[in-house]
Amino acid sequence: MNTKQQTIQKAVSVSGVGLHTGVVATMTFLPAPANHGYKFQRIDLPGQPIVDADVDNVVDLSRGTTLEQNGARIHTVEHTLASLVGLQLDNVLIQLDGPEPPIMDGSSIKFIEALQDAGIEEQNAYRNYFEISEYVHYKNPEKDIEIAALPLNDYRLTVMVDYNSRVITSQHAFLNDISQFSSQIAMCRTFVFLHELEALYKQDLIKGGDLTNAIVIVDRDVREGELDYLAELLNKPKVSVNKKEGILNNLDLHYPNEMARHKLLDLVGDLALVGRPLKAQILAARPGHAANVAFAKKIKKLMQKNASNNIPTYDPKQPPVYDFQKIASLLPHRYPFQMIDKIIALDENSVVGVKNVTMNEQYFMGHFPGNPVMPGVLQLEAMAQTGGILVLSTVPDPENYWPYLIGIENCRFRRNVVPGDAVIFRCEFISPMKRGIVKMSGQGYVAGQLVCEAEMIASLVKKK
Repeated sequence: MNTKQQTIQKAVSVSGVGLHTGVVATMTFLPAPANHGYKFQRIDLPGQPIVDADVDNVVDLSRGTTLEQNGARIHTVEHTLASLVGLQLDNVLIQLDGPEPPIMDGSSIKFIEALQDAGIEEQNAYRNYFEISEYVHYKNPEKDIEIAALPLNDYRLTVMVDYNSRVITSQHAFLNDISQFSSQIAMCRTFVFLHELEALYKQDLIKGGDLTNAIVIVDRDVREGELDYLAELLNKPKVSVNKKEGILNNLDLHYPNEMARHKLLDLVGDLALVGRPLKAQILAARPGHAANVAFAKKIKKLMQKNASNNIPTYDPKQPPVYDFQKIASLLPHRYPFQMIDKIIALDENSVVGVKNVTMNEQYFMGHFPGNPVMPGVLQLEAMAQTGGILVLSTVPDPENYWPYLIGIENCRFRRNVVPGDAVIFRCEFISPMKRGIVKMSGQGYVAGQLVCEAEMIASLVKKK
């Protein structure tokens, strides 16, 4: 699984009819900055409102997952979101000039192909994984649905479906490596049982459905006159039944278990609504959109319970964005005042730096002899240097500028920092830059615990 966040290199569009609304729309995927996440935008509505791909914005689950926010509604988002997760994309703005993404062929493969054509770009920020640390379980006894998540340092999914049908026996599908989504899952199409078709039309659904974007499973005997009625319903000159497979119009399946694979695709898309990439083993028996979303809400509740969402993590095995040499080329500091060893994340609004504290620091000779404690003012200096990298990133020629710290507010030191600690500093803009002056918030963490914090005002001055 990727360690860095990713977006696409350029905008790319697909067009087609929406499955349930029947409205033709163009959907455009656009690059987005780090930590942006997935957002939809209805560009056909006044104000072009944004809809966050968030489980709390789900408002309807009638044969698909529908989101609503800021007066805008987006129908059937699961196939689109599954394609983004399957390509391990983190930050994409999805613009729509209609109420629903195009259904295309009923799978995610056309979205995958378009996104691959756009190209994938790595960003200077680590993926904010949520790693399931405890057993999470959802059960609907009435429908015999169960979904569970188990701890795993990876993302794997297994799905079982059973419709008590003579056509579809019990099926299983699995995805042991998210990088295989494009080749093993993405082309698997949505499906519907013949006995459901007329009812769905009467519910004002599947207005854009036809035999090119859905598998219709014939689970009972049909008469010739009924086939003529179905042809009229589906706007087709004629429909027929493949007796061997029980599929309308002799449609060839991509896989014998294509239905189970499509349910796995839906599950991947619906779980994207938790808002962060997951690390877990997901096991699902007879899943559907309502169950998927209920399960996603349980995961999001666990995420909120763990209140560490904004605490940066540091993996020393991963290459830094900037090493100490690059930092030295940007900041006017040298030993013993270059306080930052690495920059491990950097985007338009935030930066994360690392300071490894050792007993060899020169100040330990005279500061609290016998009880070495990193001076608070030097913790603040390290935080300010981290923020200085962020400030310099706002100009195309940072080598021509000096970053100065000109103000400190609300500074607090929460616990001692001692030799052996790795202090992770995170700084974020809290006001836009005006006339070269900007305000930042900064925090320092050791082993996930806050050790210091402050608000800093910095000035960017051009060298003479």
